[in-house]
Amino acid sequence: MDDAQIYSLLASVFHEVFDDETIDVTPQLAAKDVDGWDSLTHIRLILSVEKVFKIKFTNSQIANLENVGELVALIRARV
Repeated sequence: MDDAQIYSLLASVFHEVFDDETIDVTPQLAAKDVDGWDSLTHIRLILSVEKVFKIKFTNSQIANLENVGELVALIRARV
């Protein structure tokens, strides 16, 4: 799976979790950039990503993520 496929699937997850089709999923995108991205929504987002990509993250992996680019790198390493 290449980065373009990962970003495409992530965009679908973001749009569903945040109920906002206008979110532009880029490597620099971070929680501070999205209205409503709080700790509870972060958990929903990560669970949705795990389900879509059929992977599991450790708590330390999730806690250390700074932006979507780092999430993509983590997904790429796991799929």
